[in-house]
Amino acid sequence: MNIAIFSPSQNPYSETFIQAHKNDLKGNVFYYYGSKSFIQLEGSERLVSEWETFRFRIKRKLKKYSFSYVNEESVMVSLKKNKIDVVLVEYGPHAHNLLRILKTVDIPFVVHFHGYDASMRDTIKKHCNYKAVFASAKKVVAVSKVMEAKLLTLGCPKEKLIYNVYGPQKVFESVVPKFLKKQFVGIGRFTDKKAPYYTIMAFKEVIKKHPDAKLLLAGDGVLMNVCVNLVQHYGLERHVEFLGVITPEAYRDLLKESLAFVQHSITATSGDMEGTPLAVLEASVAGLPVIATYHAGIPDVIEHGKTGLLSDEHDVEGMAVNMFRVLEDVSLAKSLGQAGKKHILEHYNLEKHINNLQSILECANK
Repeated sequence: MNIAIFSPSQNPYSETFIQAHKNDLKGNVFYYYGSKSFIQLEGSERLVSEWETFRFRIKRKLKKYSFSYVNEESVMVSLKKNKIDVVLVEYGPHAHNLLRILKTVDIPFVVHFHGYDASMRDTIKKHCNYKAVFASAKKVVAVSKVMEAKLLTLGCPKEKLIYNVYGPQKVFESVVPKFLKKQFVGIGRFTDKKAPYYTIMAFKEVIKKHPDAKLLLAGDGVLMNVCVNLVQHYGLERHVEFLGVITPEAYRDLLKESLAFVQHSITATSGDMEGTPLAVLEASVAGLPVIATYHAGIPDVIEHGKTGLLSDEHDVEGMAVNMFRVLEDVSLAKSLGQAGKKHILEHYNLEKHINNLQSILECANK
């Protein structure tokens, strides 16, 4: 089976799930990346020959077509040349923008939603509630139960919608936490829906009883300066460390030496929500307890009191209490972590996610 994957950008650092799709799906995978007017094929210098490009440019000028015409026509020729059987489009807005191409080539396609694309009100409205996407797609993939319900509300036919949670990279399975440090770790973009300032506010309460505890936050984003200022305001400079963007290897090292993973996800005022955070899955399969919130796909994969500790969104006090629990009972932290590793391995491993996606694509191709 020849599979074309369309992604808005090439190999984004924070989207390892797309790299897993590209690398692990069975068949010949062609990875197309870029916006509607400038799509490229990974591993290829050009989509079509110079002559074909010249021909499309002449036609665009004569017919006064839009600027994107040349690239769109080139993509369609490339898809036919590569004898693509089925297309996987990452993100709902990208599918909406590619509809002319997808409908013209008449190749079955599957749309994979990931988070913001199924929750941000302005994004959904801008893309007409995805009505045209739902009508044309063979299948639609959701990565959380909340997202599944949202897409149904927007009008996605139930028979087209499939729930398929991500799986963490297998290398995280080999992590063995030592639970030797009073250290919490969080990783992710500093954005509204991840609300890192709430994690800091909860940790401020922890320091009152455990002045030797530490909080390590990795990542970057628009709220970084806000969080740095908050740490300075509370006088937590010796206790909270900002690591910036780190590698997966560095993240695994942090998981080995930390007590728990922390993330206070919330629904942003824009409606933006998580899908199922990959960092949560990675921490859990590494054997670390997850301290987070009842948000989006988190309670789908983390069982409160069994594999982690969850509090309500905006409940800073509740999160602080959960941080106290693992600090004051390391045996609890260990048991939660061990149960989490087992739970993720059995129900949410990467192989299962890829196999399900493979079946979805094969079904779409029938």
